[in-house]
Amino acid sequence: MSNRVELLAPAGNPEKLEIAVHYGADAVYLAGKAFSLRNFSGNFTLEEMAAGIRHAHAHGVKVYVACNVYARNDELGAMREYLTALAEVKPDALIVADPAIFAAARELAPGIDLHISTQANTTNQDTARFWKSLGASRINVARELPLTDIKGVADNGGLEVEAFVHGAMCISYSGRCLLSSYLTNRDSNRGQCSHPCRWKYSVVEEMRPGHYHPVQEDERGSYIFNSKDLCMIDHIPALIGAGIDSLKIEGRMKGINYLASVVKTYREAIDAYYEDPTHYETRPEWLEELSRINSREYSTGFYFGYEGDAAPNYEDSRPGTIHRFAGKITAVDGSRVTLHVRNKITEGQVVEVLTRKGPARPDTIAAFTALDGQPQELAQPNTRVTVTLSGHYAPNDLIRIAEESTYGHAPGASRLPKSGIAPE
Repeated sequence: MSNRVELLAPAGNPEKLEIAVHYGADAVYLAGKAFSLRNFSGNFTLEEMAAGIRHAHAHGVKVYVACNVYARNDELGAMREYLTALAEVKPDALIVADPAIFAAARELAPGIDLHISTQANTTNQDTARFWKSLGASRINVARELPLTDIKGVADNGGLEVEAFVHGAMCISYSGRCLLSSYLTNRDSNRGQCSHPCRWKYSVVEEMRPGHYHPVQEDERGSYIFNSKDLCMIDHIPALIGAGIDSLKIEGRMKGINYLASVVKTYREAIDAYYEDPTHYETRPEWLEELSRINSREYSTGFYFGYEGDAAPNYEDSRPGTIHRFAGKITAVDGSRVTLHVRNKITEGQVVEVLTRKGPARPDTIAAFTALDGQPQELAQPNTRVTVTLSGHYAPNDLIRIAEESTYGHAPGASRLPKSGIAPE
């Protein structure tokens, strides 16, 4: 590990890997078609994984493959075959939680680093030492730990420490949830979570059968099962100062619009810290960018204790606008770009382009043609067109459209924690 903290991004499929690399991730984590905890994110065949690793390595980006399920007896043989195949693909590390899979990986893929998943619930430095004694090189600490405890693991555990800094939070203990299994027969601990904690519920009072009271997120933010999302952009110095080696973004199942915004923002924040650690401060454009992607209310989770920011926030603070993802640039010829359209766009439409560096750039679609050169006025989703823009852009830059949020609150209002910088 270098002296600089690593930015680790999710890659739920090959396209997401390219986007994460484009917007500045130092490493990505992904999975095959089985044996990970996000089996519905698309994931990679072995051939796609090999190609993704080549692409990432060509840009100096590492690749970690998740094998973090807890295997059943009848899966052990298939798991050994899979680990043998991964040894040929040669990712930079495997992410595991099950001791049986750990032992098999040591035997079958001896040249590949092993990272211990957050599913293993590492909450103290002695557990970190235990995993190190078996040959692990990194631990992803439990999400329930405050920063002071994480620092203790980093100082005394003897291996690299990775921690989630942005994205969805599970209501259960490091993902050990049975709600999905009970309600839908889909095991969240085996990559099949149906996310029932985010459904709408009603309660019935014992003496009033048939009278249902809704339990859901309303305009004030009624949080029962659904936890707030994590955002640590204000606290980059504290995270690095605690000795965390890798800052991990959640979201293998989320879209590339989310991925691009979050990776780009944290990339710029980390770089700004190393350019001038003493005078680091959060830039308004970072807060604006993170506030304009779909998410729940942001919080700092359990990093600074169990009170205040870890509790539900009922204040009205959603933005008045969000970004509708319009498309991805796939080729560039001067001011003309080929666009893979994801939502309907029209000629003359005002858009903004999310480039690798700096704030999103406003632009206008000046001319519009099909790939065969025929002019047209609009493009539907899942088509490819050529558009003329005034700026100069790069393949994998994203184009989006600002529109009013369904929540209808004040434009520009931030969903970031209002408490400012927490004690470090």
